[in-house]
Amino acid sequence: MRGYMKRKKTFILAALIVIFLFLSACRGGGDSGSDGNFSQGETSVTESIVAAESFAGMDSFAAGTESSVMAESFPMTESLAVVTESFPVMDTYVTLTIHAEGKEQGREILEEAKGKLEGLERLWSVTDEESELYQINHSDGAPVTVSPETREILSFALDEAAETDGALDPTIYPVLAAWGFTTGENRIPPPEEIQELLDKTGYEKVVLDGEQLQLEEGMMLDLGAVAKGYAGDMLEEFLEEKGITSALLDLGGNIQAVGAKPDGSLWNLGLKDPFGEGVFASLRVKDCAVVTSGAYERFFIGEDGKHYGHIIDPDTGYPADNGLASVTVVADRGLLCDALSTALFVMGRERAAEFWRERQDFQMILVTEDREVLVTEGLEKIFALDRNHKKWDLEVLRP
Repeated sequence: MRGYMKRKKTFILAALIVIFLFLSACRGGGDSGSDGNFSQGETSVTESIVAAESFAGMDSFAAGTESSVMAESFPMTESLAVVTESFPVMDTYVTLTIHAEGKEQGREILEEAKGKLEGLERLWSVTDEESELYQINHSDGAPVTVSPETREILSFALDEAAETDGALDPTIYPVLAAWGFTTGENRIPPPEEIQELLDKTGYEKVVLDGEQLQLEEGMMLDLGAVAKGYAGDMLEEFLEEKGITSALLDLGGNIQAVGAKPDGSLWNLGLKDPFGEGVFASLRVKDCAVVTSGAYERFFIGEDGKHYGHIIDPDTGYPADNGLASVTVVADRGLLCDALSTALFVMGRERAAEFWRERQDFQMILVTEDREVLVTEGLEKIFALDRNHKKWDLEVLRP
């Protein structure tokens, strides 16, 4: 976890600015509109609030929401107390807000939730020598017995790697490290070094048989593209077991909406402008996860003057460069959103659209470097460009 606080101060300040600007736009009557240890995924979605139905492929979810009224803050109710806790964990900054029966009960629940996240951090840190993932990455080709949590998340990551033809690859860590995105010491590796490292990657080389995991010697895993999504799903299940039916979870930008607001209205999320400050659009949701990936926050300018983002294309070993500025995925599982936001960014516009048409178990928002916005039809009624971004081209993708 070394050095993450320095990197996250800028993120937290940016998030506060986004929230302020978004709420200001709401008051003005505007239109609704991994580092180090967890390194592959990156998100910038900030919150506010709003009303609709259930999440089922987003079609029924979108129905009946056109007249929803945007709110600006967490509402107090006669019977529920709003309890919020923020803390650093899993190499990011987490803010959990729940509606509980009382302040004391809410604090106890959030303290237990914090402990659960810290438990995942102890399992999956790539730099902590005591972590399970560190032991896996330094097993020198020998089989390792893994925990149920690691087996579950890795099994999912490997399945999605196959589904995306390798656009998501949990074995890309050595290449990511060579570019300096895990340490902050960025560099452009020479082509021969990249090729040598690519020879030590490949999800299909990972052998997971029950509790036994085996990597080829020299291979390393990184769960950064799926860890926060898994954590969000875990927290949602935990909160529901505790009787919490209304909560908004922000895990470093990965948003998990548990239910709706207590009054039944939807949460309203502001989607960060990948080209500047503030938000470019709003999205009204409940009972789902929202995750954004983009190369606009973690990047460096090389000696050649080119922009190099942190999302690596596993095919080439170079940062993905295909005309996309950001990808936002909405689905009922945070784990799926986390994995696909990274994979779709690597795929690029055309492949991502084709993939969505084939799968139909998620919705997405693509923003191109030319400021074009592509929204899948399941989000059409709950998505709106901000009033300052109406000039951006908007296209609705249909099956």
